[in-house]
Amino acid sequence: MDRAISVLELLARNGEAGITEIAGELGVHKSTASRLVSVLEARGLVEQLGERGKYAIGFGIVRLAGAATGRMDLARLGRQTCQVLAETLGETVNIAVADEGVAINISQARGSAAITTQNWTGQRTPLHATSSGKVLLAYMADGERRRSLRRKLEEYTPRTVTDAGDLAAELDRVVEDGYAACFEEFELGMHAVAVPIHGPGGEVVAAISASGPSYRLSRQRVRQVVRPMAEAAAELSAQLGYYQD
Repeated sequence: MDRAISVLELLARNGEAGITEIAGELGVHKSTASRLVSVLEARGLVEQLGERGKYAIGFGIVRLAGAATGRMDLARLGRQTCQVLAETLGETVNIAVADEGVAINISQARGSAAITTQNWTGQRTPLHATSSGKVLLAYMADGERRRSLRRKLEEYTPRTVTDAGDLAAELDRVVEDGYAACFEEFELGMHAVAVPIHGPGGEVVAAISASGPSYRLSRQRVRQVVRPMAEAAAELSAQLGYYQD
């Protein structure tokens, strides 16, 4: 891993380099340098320049950089949205994105009535047992969703949905209704509801959720808060460049 990063740093610094130059810079045999470059080339992170045997940074780096920039923009823009929504609802509000089979929270704000002091920012939570996770699952590409449902669905509470068929049916309803809810599925005594956030192309890039104790965020209140949450999500989506027809 360190050597692969060193190759990328070398190419970023010099613009281009051949296998001999890369091997000399890393202090390794040319065959080792060639294998490293081949792996990076297969991932689109480096590319060969014509027939000259030189290599340069590939467009795969642009893709990774774009994804990172997009998340940073979302986290930055989402802070204000989370704060306003938390003040409106009085509950804890989070924004989460999908990350290698889990949901990772990138922004959080606590409302005046919030009883928990836990900071979920940076925490990874299960897709199938959280409202944000269900939104992210529901709007995934079909193949990616099927792969996620084939994984073992861990039971966190007696209310966690662990049957793939039942979860698939629920995800279809999430797309139809425009929101997902969890009732004590990840933590006993806690309810949550989430709605999607769209990127410039209309794709769902994140979910914004509100969570609170079951006695306050009841099933009836969950349905009531969906509208202000959807309005906040629409405003944030517009800031990201999405404009609904």
